Amino acid sequence: MDAPERTPILVGAAAVQQREEDPSLAREPLELMIDALKAAAEDAGHRGLLERATSIRAPRGFWSYPDPCRMIAERFGANNARTEVGEIGVLQTTFFGRAARDIANGSSDIVLVTGGEARYRSRCAGKRGAQESYAAQEENVRPDEVLRPATDVLDDLEVARGLAMPVNQYSMIENALRADDGISVDEHRNQVAELMARFSAVAAANENAWNREGYDAETIRGGAGNRMLAFPYTRLHTSQWNVDQAAGFIFTSVGIARQLGIAEDRWLFPHAVVDSNLMLALSRRRDPHRCAGFAKAAGEVQRHTGTAIASAKYLELYSCFPSAVRVQMREMGIAPDRTVTVTGGMAYAGGPLNNFSFQALAKMSDILRADRGNSGVVTAVSGVLTKQGVSLWSTEPPAQEFHFADVSDATEAASPAVELVDDATGDATVRTYTVLYPSAEGVLVALVDLEDGRRTIVATGDQELARAATQQEMCGRRVRISGPQQLELT
Repeated sequence: MDAPERTPILVGAAAVQQREEDPSLAREPLELMIDALKAAAEDAGHRGLLERATSIRAPRGFWSYPDPCRMIAERFGANNARTEVGEIGVLQTTFFGRAARDIANGSSDIVLVTGGEARYRSRCAGKRGAQESYAAQEENVRPDEVLRPATDVLDDLEVARGLAMPVNQYSMIENALRADDGISVDEHRNQVAELMARFSAVAAANENAWNREGYDAETIRGGAGNRMLAFPYTRLHTSQWNVDQAAGFIFTSVGIARQLGIAEDRWLFPHAVVDSNLMLALSRRRDPHRCAGFAKAAGEVQRHTGTAIASAKYLELYSCFPSAVRVQMREMGIAPDRTVTVTGGMAYAGGPLNNFSFQALAKMSDILRADRGNSGVVTAVSGVLTKQGVSLWSTEPPAQEFHFADVSDATEAASPAVELVDDATGDATVRTYTVLYPSAEGVLVALVDLEDGRRTIVATGDQELARAATQQEMCGRRVRISGPQQLELT
């Protein structure tokens, strides 16, 4: 292919998973990551890439290794490789962008990127009362570089009012979307269930998906055995992170790939990676159902490459919850009936805590290599639609140099915020809400806008009000609040 020698390419990609119920036989996360990288080297057709690595990088997961990348380097004999770990809250697309950028500017020649979890192993151990074993590493070991988010994802008041779990906040975004659409509660539940049924159908045909049951919309909406978590979300709407999955990638340059004789049919070109790293808590966003970061990131990709996200043949939109998917489709101009996953998504293909986009890219690389000349998009989310990442890939070299950009400033300018207060009373308007189910009785939690333009969060155990909120629109209703747990309709 006619591309400059420093053009970054992905030459090896692989995903692995295990479903071993005996924790004494199941591999730990480190071993899954090592296996994924070995498979990526096999995919590239050159096992020697592993020992030649100049950098090894991973996002942190549920595991506690101080620097798994150093352990991987030692296993492969890549003794001079620099290591990098991204703490939770760092976008997964950031790892793609940094790897490609460092290849392009010559600061690294071969970059290994990996991520993995073994939550299923942990659950099986817990059920058996067994103790899991992990490879030991001295506590004072530190990566050469650590990537950290700028601040916390959640506001303290959100935690105090019962909104700490992601499903609770994403359900609030979902209800705000419904209100903006102006459709009934019942029609909305059907639409969301139908979206997820399409994801489930893709997972059923994906041999690497964690759950291939193939659920219909009625079951997803709330069929027998599928309990409600946070209205309108049931368990089958929700990312499944109790999985044993890992992925591995090998990035290098066109020049080095040619020197090593890596076949061109293995090459996948990153055209652009654009991230937004603005961190604004959901409760402080004036419009909870909007996400300017995706609009700005998609616009920047199109500005540089000439390709609109919606025109890419293949899409994998980050799918922790339906509202994340639906917001992305709106902000990036993707038709509502479009297929937006190649894996089956995080509820069915599997959603390892901090590396689902890695699973997605491994699948996307296979698809693009088999359908050469077309483009694919893989997105990422961190937090509660807090950060946004968009990446564009193709087997064809880019017309322009690889582009890694941050649109946080533009996102901030397009993301109006409100002041959040703890103690408030008086007349107000419900901006959005959810009903939580810590038990059979629901708890209504509402974001309410005060007359003076500020906002607060109210959590009430009023059972009648909670039931009504699952049957009729509560967004936009006038209410009177007399404390953090007192709300009545007016």
